[in-house]
Amino acid sequence: MPHLLAPSLLSADFAELGNAVRLIEESEAAWHHIDVMDGVFVPNISFGLPVIKSIRKHAKKPFDVHLMIVEPDKYITAFRDAGADILTVHYEACTHLHRSIQAIKAAGMKAGVAINPHTSVELLADVLADVDVVCLMSVNPGFGGQKFIERTYGKIEALKAIRIRTGSKALIEIDGGVGTENAEQLLATGADVLVAGNSVFGAADPRAAIAVLAS
Repeated sequence: MPHLLAPSLLSADFAELGNAVRLIEESEAAWHHIDVMDGVFVPNISFGLPVIKSIRKHAKKPFDVHLMIVEPDKYITAFRDAGADILTVHYEACTHLHRSIQAIKAAGMKAGVAINPHTSVELLADVLADVDVVCLMSVNPGFGGQKFIERTYGKIEALKAIRIRTGSKALIEIDGGVGTENAEQLLATGADVLVAGNSVFGAADPRAAIAVLAS
């Protein structure tokens, strides 16, 4: 299966979000990656439900919504109604992760689970068969533009082994510090989805950057 590219709107100019969405729609990218931050789970605040609902009107490609918030279960149907196609919650934020995954699926979305750099992929073994996407954070969540954590390659390898063991079809998504300097190695190691923020929207030519990273 060819890999998927999901440009992160967190790195776009918030005053030009409509143009950023159109850029992704007209590009080789597969998904829109949308980071929702509450200032509690992570030390930053980004956009929420009204913004997602607004930009959804201008997009046909899937919305990959990454919740970096506490108590995500409270908002599952609200994000579905705002336009999320894939809803990813953090392992570290869910006391009853299996219940959260099932609730996301019951709401009609694909279910994703994200883990922070310090969290072992082995902790996902008992739910991996129920998950559609595993988002490995390759930086500490909360801010764009951070340096890629090299240990991520080992986590991809470990997750691939668990995926085989459990019969899971979950896509392996990498989020944080992804760019042309490491994309090839990430894909060779086993990544299925690349989330790219600064390497796209910080580029002189974002459309060309997407074309390179999506190829």
